Amino acid sequence: MLGPYRVLDLSDERGLLCGYILADLGADVILVEPPGGSPARKTPPLLGGAPEGEQSLYWAAYARNRRSIELDLDSPEGQADLRRLVASADVLIESDEPGAMAARGLGYDDLAEVNPALVYVSITPFGQDGPKASYLATDLVVAAASGTMHIAGYPDAAPVRVTAPQAWHHGSGEAAGAALIALAERARSGRGQHVDVSAQQALNLGAFGQLVNVTAGAPETVRVAGGAIVGPVTLRLIWEAKDGYVSLTFFFGNAVGPFTRRLMEWICEEGACDEATRDKDWIAYAALLQQGEEPYSEFDRIIGVVEAFLRTKTKAELMMEAQRRRLLILPVATLPEVLENPQLEARGYWRSLPVAGREARHPGTSVRLSAWPSPDDRPAPRSGAHTAEVLAEPARPAAARMI
Repeated sequence: MLGPYRVLDLSDERGLLCGYILADLGADVILVEPPGGSPARKTPPLLGGAPEGEQSLYWAAYARNRRSIELDLDSPEGQADLRRLVASADVLIESDEPGAMAARGLGYDDLAEVNPALVYVSITPFGQDGPKASYLATDLVVAAASGTMHIAGYPDAAPVRVTAPQAWHHGSGEAAGAALIALAERARSGRGQHVDVSAQQALNLGAFGQLVNVTAGAPETVRVAGGAIVGPVTLRLIWEAKDGYVSLTFFFGNAVGPFTRRLMEWICEEGACDEATRDKDWIAYAALLQQGEEPYSEFDRIIGVVEAFLRTKTKAELMMEAQRRRLLILPVATLPEVLENPQLEARGYWRSLPVAGREARHPGTSVRLSAWPSPDDRPAPRSGAHTAEVLAEPARPAAARMI
């Protein structure tokens, strides 16, 4: 789909997913690495015994389907080469510290003079300006600043972040979407723009709006593992099944109440609750609790009913009925279960690509579109493997100013 577009990816581990997404949609994404290779090539987990520069499984996963060139952006020659490439590029991605690119004469204002149609994407912890713009930030720092840690963990212990680092992935995902929006705008105006992405702001969406509860006059959300405590009610998200765990949204109101009603109908059909329990007003149930018309002890009994029912079903059984009955249930999959998922297998999702001389299974393209073929899968390149090739290519016109 993005076959006509060229992307210059100057990012490190903080922005790799952005270029990955654009390459996955068919763009010609060129990694611009410093001499000796990107520092992201050392991001753990590392594969022991692999050649230097090919040990990072993180790099192998997120640097696929791209070409690589090496440029010294601190030298006049490297800066000149980058400007020449920018003249016919459509998107540039960078994840350096705020002001670092401008100090080299390669900031947005500088490169917009070379190519006014350039979409310049910056991914940083806290954005290009503001009180925290110059802060040093790890994934842990960004996760804490985003507010997601406020609702993650046990109520009587310190907050925790998601085990696998997520902050830069959220920032990169937002950046890829914003780059496409900027290209759509360029199709109308012919002008590029600076896309300024804060990983903190992107990850804040993972807090599900809970941070504004007090401001909005709602009870403050208190973290509890696998759910949240809102006022006197504990809302669970992770429930035990017969052979593992599932995510069940057992909430109320206009949006979720109908799903809860269908779940209770199924439970009643199997004799696990009576009709009076099935027929409660699941739309207004939260208000009934707050107003005292329904005692919290009754809510606790219902939670026990649902809990006991789920323990009688396997994850596969719950998933099948969730699809058939339109329920908000999903299995919590282990890694082996993901690899053996029959749907992914039927769709031919997995790809085999070499990693440090060994064949390894990789996720396939995330999007398949009937109007465009999927791009070929290529392993992560060696640093600078395409420098001579790319620099020798004749100047190309930027992609058509339309989508």
